[in-house]
Amino acid sequence: MVRLALGVVFFLVATPALADPCKAIPDKGPRPAWARAGHVVTGPVHYIVDGDGLCIGPSSDPATWVEIRLADLYAPELREPGGAAAKAALVRATHNRTLTCTAVKGDNGRVVSYDRLIATCRVGRLGLAELMRRQGVAEGGRGFSGR
Repeated sequence: MVRLALGVVFFLVATPALADPCKAIPDKGPRPAWARAGHVVTGPVHYIVDGDGLCIGPSSDPATWVEIRLADLYAPELREPGGAAAKAALVRATHNRTLTCTAVKGDNGRVVSYDRLIATCRVGRLGLAELMRRQGVAEGGRGFSGR
């Protein structure tokens, strides 16, 4: 239980050093050739950005971590009502789990938005967005169209 609590604290506390630790897609410059629709990224969760953003990668090296923006969930922004709860729900849904994420084209027709791969993710056979909805995460962040 203490280990889980420490893990939750790690994911929820943002520090300047961890502001954007995912480096597989650079902040500036050309995107990697592999960042295209259909590309699959598998690995453990290393960092939770917010309620619909996280970093996964095959190793403990942040240079291998891919920042994922969930294509099928629009969580409230952290500063909006429900934002912190959405982030906490994502921590619970992914703690000590390996994800499989498949890149898709977002609403804007792009696969990469800023330095994030737009993707749908699964925890085993379950969709991560569905797991989040089952936890009661209310959608409503930027880009939400009221599905």
